[in-house]
Amino acid sequence: MSQVYDFSAKTIDGDNESLAKYKGKAMLIVNVASKCGFTPQYTGLEALYEKFKDKGLVVLGFPCDQFGHQEPGDENEIKNFCSLNYDVKFPLFAKIDVNGANTHPLYKYLKGEAKGLLGTESIKWNFTKFLVDKDGKVLARYAPTDTPQSIEKDVAALL
Repeated sequence: MSQVYDFSAKTIDGDNESLAKYKGKAMLIVNVASKCGFTPQYTGLEALYEKFKDKGLVVLGFPCDQFGHQEPGDENEIKNFCSLNYDVKFPLFAKIDVNGANTHPLYKYLKGEAKGLLGTESIKWNFTKFLVDKDGKVLARYAPTDTPQSIEKDVAALL
């Protein structure tokens, strides 16, 4: 049986990184976009990361351009946007697909472990969040409308 640690992804800087690097940490994995109505959630995601990183939380951002072409830039543009506009310090990865034939293997796994509304697997929009415990178990899936502030109690309970 797979677990989150079995997957790797390309970082925003182009390096291949195994998620095993985050073993022993709780993870909040989010598909993000720079031109979305939910983009201001970067502020809340960074605040969660800063508040809980020393207690074992890491937020992992995966840019995705599959919803309304809301992540049109390349990795360098995305990195600069996040840094300049939201002072993002949590790890960002290269753009991926979260649905369809080219779905990143990590997202195939996450969607299978934590289904959406009415048991659906597909990601409905940007800023869908997956909460993973310190043992690599996917605990919850949150809708784009669930703000980082609204899930803070769940994150805190893991740490």
